[in-house]
Amino acid sequence: MKHVFIVGARGYHYNYGGWETFVSNLVDHYDDKNTKFYISMYTDDESLKEYSVSDNITVTPIYVKNRGSIKMFIYSLKAYKYYLKFIGDNRLKNSYIYVLGLKLFNYLWLKEKVAKKLGTKVFVNPDGLEWMRSKWSYPIKKFFLLSERLMLKHCDKIICDGLGIQEYVNNKYPKLKDKTVYIAYGYEDIDLSKVNEKIILDEYGLSTNDYCLMVGRCVPENNYELVIKDFMNSNLSKKLVIVTNLSSSSYYDEIRKNTLCDNDDRIIFIDGVYDKEELAVIRKNAYLYIHGHSVGGTNPSLIEALSLTDLNILYDVCFNKDIGLDTCLYFKDSGSLTKLLNDEEFLNKQKKLGIFAKKRVRDNFTWSIIIDKYKKIFK
Repeated sequence: MKHVFIVGARGYHYNYGGWETFVSNLVDHYDDKNTKFYISMYTDDESLKEYSVSDNITVTPIYVKNRGSIKMFIYSLKAYKYYLKFIGDNRLKNSYIYVLGLKLFNYLWLKEKVAKKLGTKVFVNPDGLEWMRSKWSYPIKKFFLLSERLMLKHCDKIICDGLGIQEYVNNKYPKLKDKTVYIAYGYEDIDLSKVNEKIILDEYGLSTNDYCLMVGRCVPENNYELVIKDFMNSNLSKKLVIVTNLSSSSYYDEIRKNTLCDNDDRIIFIDGVYDKEELAVIRKNAYLYIHGHSVGGTNPSLIEALSLTDLNILYDVCFNKDIGLDTCLYFKDSGSLTKLLNDEEFLNKQKKLGIFAKKRVRDNFTWSIIIDKYKKIFK
């Protein structure tokens, strides 16, 4: 039996973001009865106890007081420490700890001898360029830069979920090149054949082909302000629907203030849609999808969009181009998106790109393909 311990996501089937989507899909699609997953889960409820989802999936609540952003750093450290002790106490062989993100600073180094003595392999997924995220203060950005160097140096394998991330690591840390491996996120093919799409669209006040769509966390690096301003400056009569975490983001008010989008009735915000079928219907029926993410590796929402939407316009950065290649259109500077949106005749002709985007996803990003790659490293 192989034992894989996952540290860094907020939990299993947790309605939050990329790590949580990834972890849930990874373990749900992993068709190997000889591999058992243990998933750490953040909680501020001290009474929660470890529980089994199935014979091959166990969720471990890690209690941390709610202290703002620092809670996730403490949570990751406590989870890593707990799993090392668990492996030792149970004398587990063939064990792996898969760390998502760069929140452990020098802890891998401090516990490196312990992990080696236990025979435990430690893998790190650095995500994107965490130190570039605008939500972090300058000291935190410096922390991530140093943590990146320490964690990548003292792990056994570096799993990059984007070719751009792998290239960045290989160029910045050439001595670690042999440790890097590229494994993207996968996509889940959602069957909508028995879904009444009109009822779902009506629930959100939407009509087929009558809106452009954005989906993602409400953070500055997803370029909401740039997209909204360019959209407002366009002549497109369609709506811009933005599905994001309004209720848990302080950035939403800043967007409204800086863009004055309340004055444009084409701009519609929808608080997070976490039902897979509902979100798939909203994607499928959009006129086009706009992906503004500028920091990160393979983003789940991008792959999901490519699998469902007829036309995708992406922010021009290597992480997105690695996925979309020539099956998408691209924008970057202020005004470039406006120019695209104003040429509706051109956009209608480009919607054939969706056929090639869907094929690219099926050929490269199915979970069966991704799982096969993980099986080669959890060997």
